[in-house]
Amino acid sequence: MTLQELKNALVKAAEKAGVATYEIYFQKSEELSAGALKDEINSFSSGVSGGLCFRCIVDGKMGYASGELLTEDAMEDLVKRAIANAKCIDSEDEAIIFAGSPSYLTTTAPVPQLADPSTIRELALALQKDLYAACDKVGDGTRSQAVSVVSEVYLYNSYGLELSNRGGATGATVSPVLRQDGEAQSGFEFGLGSTYEDVKDLPQKALAKALDKFGAALVPTGRYDVVIDGKQFYTILSAFTSVFSAKNAQLGLSLLAGKEGEVIASPCVSIYDDPMRPESPMQTAFDGEGVATYRKAVVEDGVLKTLLYDLTTAKKAGKSSTGNGQKAGYSSPVAISPYNFGICAGTDTEEQLFAKVGEGIYITEVKGLHAGTNAVTGDFSIESAGFMIRGGKRAEPVKSFTMAGNFFELLKSIECLGDTVKWGVPFGLTVFGSPNVLVRDMSIAGK
Repeated sequence: MTLQELKNALVKAAEKAGVATYEIYFQKSEELSAGALKDEINSFSSGVSGGLCFRCIVDGKMGYASGELLTEDAMEDLVKRAIANAKCIDSEDEAIIFAGSPSYLTTTAPVPQLADPSTIRELALALQKDLYAACDKVGDGTRSQAVSVVSEVYLYNSYGLELSNRGGATGATVSPVLRQDGEAQSGFEFGLGSTYEDVKDLPQKALAKALDKFGAALVPTGRYDVVIDGKQFYTILSAFTSVFSAKNAQLGLSLLAGKEGEVIASPCVSIYDDPMRPESPMQTAFDGEGVATYRKAVVEDGVLKTLLYDLTTAKKAGKSSTGNGQKAGYSSPVAISPYNFGICAGTDTEEQLFAKVGEGIYITEVKGLHAGTNAVTGDFSIESAGFMIRGGKRAEPVKSFTMAGNFFELLKSIECLGDTVKWGVPFGLTVFGSPNVLVRDMSIAGK
């Protein structure tokens, strides 16, 4: 059955069952992935997944049902199961099907197309070949991977709201393993692009990172001024993103509860959530509830402007949804998530940040964040590595030290920011970004 035929079958089944308020949500994802180990393809996968979710309001309660069997009989069963599930709901939250926003933005990203399987295989092999050709220290365990993903979403409800979106990306990762004098070091780099020309610089970047680590020493325990690389800081930001969720605030799981309008960070810190960031291949004009998305200041000049809301939490707070009620998959419940969630750039180059520190540490690697972070209290203790900063310049590599502190205090302690925002890999519709960050007097546990 076509999507239009499935919709018509569900509408017919809903009317037959006497359901007046309902929503149809369809999602389909296609993915190609090829991995190279040594000089050959060692993994290849191709898959299509997706299905339908039917939500309806029965006696004031929201019922869900989902499935992948897309036949007319299955549509009738979907409606019956959703009705039955609604009768089992104990939640006192108001059930809401959204009638629609006054207007919606238009995505600007090119309409994505799934890459050809041969392109994905050749890209992974070419990057692997470049890694081995560029450095004689490259050894076993070195990997390259190319991935292409396209996702489609369709939403229709009983108010006549009808929305659709298509997003996707093609890119690659390289992970070289280098060995020298009994010591092994690794590097990692990723990039978006569907051709070799788009990502051909990844091997050299990853190799440079690995080579720089050789001979790393231990750092004495103490308090240091630090520059945290933007890629590492957005990783820290991602580990604490739940504190910006209105649901967590309402459940008492975020220390930002009741802080909207208050200073929570340094005056140089502004954090925006932008579903239409021009460089992002994953844009969307609406969230999983059909609410229009928009660019919003979450933190501006250190002040918490808003938490992130879906329809339910907004209703409780007497506010409007911020359009952050996402669905991770067709069968997933609505959950609050950001889109392109990033700290705005400052004005300092990397060299200027080092000069301001004078003597300190440049942190270029963090590990085990989810084991070493507590999003409720904000406390963190993270294994790290990087380089000493001496005389305002990057100096020798250092390893195996622990950076400890509190996320909420960390935001307030940021003195200045780098002039370039570094963005991560899209995870669904969510991407995190940050420039380099200068923080004074960080606790470092080393030797």
